[in-house]
Amino acid sequence: MSDPAPLVAIPQAPVPAGGAAEWFAGAGGARLRAALFAHPGEARGSVVVSPGRTEPIEKYFEVVEILRARGFTVLVHDWRGQGLSQRLLPDRLLGHAAGAKDFLTDFARLIAAFEARLPKPWTALGHSMGGCLTLLAMAKGETRFSGAILSAPMLGLQTGAIPMPVGRLMAAMSRLVGRGGAPAQRAAAEATPFEANILTHDPARYARNEAQVAACPDLALGSPTWGWLDFAFSATSVLQRGAGVTRIAAPVTIVAAGEERLVDNAASKRVAARVPNARFVEIAGAYHEILQETDAIQALFWREFDDLAERVRKAA
Repeated sequence: MSDPAPLVAIPQAPVPAGGAAEWFAGAGGARLRAALFAHPGEARGSVVVSPGRTEPIEKYFEVVEILRARGFTVLVHDWRGQGLSQRLLPDRLLGHAAGAKDFLTDFARLIAAFEARLPKPWTALGHSMGGCLTLLAMAKGETRFSGAILSAPMLGLQTGAIPMPVGRLMAAMSRLVGRGGAPAQRAAAEATPFEANILTHDPARYARNEAQVAACPDLALGSPTWGWLDFAFSATSVLQRGAGVTRIAAPVTIVAAGEERLVDNAASKRVAARVPNARFVEIAGAYHEILQETDAIQALFWREFDDLAERVRKAA
């Protein structure tokens, strides 16, 4: 019997009908949260949604509704260290990681816990960090997904004024000298106003996401640690240079944001070229959080999703 877990509802984002959350055990016994939203009729298949860094399940309620309207059962999860899943440091606001291994074990255990309740075929949908880890799982031998669509995936990082090799060395050295759990950047003193945000052009969705965290402060996550940055540099390096992605057989669509400020679109394009059956699309005018963007921008993403879903259907 599953162990019930909470889902946070606010007026702008009620829990989708029929959805329920539960806990499952990840690597090392970590208590992790996932939510299943079963399609009420005969499902076309299932979509496993893997959010980005900082993002809880609740942020994807609208995405769940869109996918269920298309006929899918939907599974969404909180990665370790964020949402209501087990945090990794005494300061729960620090976004930490200790390599990719535990994330990948967590993902495998998520699938094992829900496999019997996920109608096939399966499609993976990952955003940012979730896109990176989804592709990494597939590169390391996860073959049960019939297709994957990645929204602004973290396949490379923008490092601003610090050259990427220097940033990578700083992260690795910080971890080696025992400072992996220290924040890699100073936390902002105040919340970012909508006008200064680099995530979405949609004020209503931005306000909704802020209201979710205000309703449940335990959903909040702040600055990344040096350990998280070291994980991110290492994971993206595997995807950029490792042989695993060249053996992915399923179709993969990578959707990049034209006004991206966080991840490296050029790296995403290079990785896409290494995946045998990949398509790279850049949406002009989009900020990083494509699935939190305006209706017009989202429509371009969902057009790509529908194209992938049709290819998956024909191949089934």
